[in-house]
Amino acid sequence: MTNEVLLSARQLTKRFGGLAAVNEVSVDLWQGRIHAVIGPNGAGKSTLTNLLSGDLPPTTGTVTLGGADVTGHKPEKISRCGLGRSYQKTNIFLPFTVWDNVRLAAQSRAPQAWRWLSRATGFAQTNERAERALELAGLTPRRNAVAGIISHGEQRQLEIAMTLATEPQVLLLDEPLAGMGVAEAERMVQLLLKLKQAHAMMLVEHDMDAVFALADHLTVMVNGQVIASGLPAAVRGDSAVQAAYLGEEH
Repeated sequence: MTNEVLLSARQLTKRFGGLAAVNEVSVDLWQGRIHAVIGPNGAGKSTLTNLLSGDLPPTTGTVTLGGADVTGHKPEKISRCGLGRSYQKTNIFLPFTVWDNVRLAAQSRAPQAWRWLSRATGFAQTNERAERALELAGLTPRRNAVAGIISHGEQRQLEIAMTLATEPQVLLLDEPLAGMGVAEAERMVQLLLKLKQAHAMMLVEHDMDAVFALADHLTVMVNGQVIASGLPAAVRGDSAVQAAYLGEEH
């Protein structure tokens, strides 16, 4: 499949009163590429993610997904158009097994109406989507484990598996490596590299080692605005970026 722009945002702005949390930001997310967005706390990274996913409506600007204008649409509608996202805080059902979490996510895409007297586990297509997502996320051996007792890194993998079960084309990942140890972070990096060929991905992340290992394109935000965007090596050497965020050690 030829790489193409799957999500495009133009001049996105979000104002809260007199504050522009995001100010005229444009991004293109290409299939087969990871676009990392970095910046200090309060830079507008999560607000940008919320604008792209529909969790917040933009004040001005446009968002297109798969060539369709989805500006201001509700998150569930944008999700059904092919967008999946993870959040800073893990968003899973802790008392359920890993399998049940992923199956519930897959079930949200079932075309048929709910049939209350039917066994949910009987939906073959739903189960197939869940199985594929588990395998992609590397969690098949943990399918019967209770989500609340698996490791933090596995919980982050589970959230991504749940996202994959909805069969998105675009993935928005908000700090997927947050709170991980070195080994868990390395597993997540390898997972994201495996997923990128079939998806367009935007990664918001503070782990700079992971960012430079993963990113094909890098955007730096400060105070709601883009101060640099381009190939990671070029952005890394930008004096304004170093002064505003990266620091001398990078």
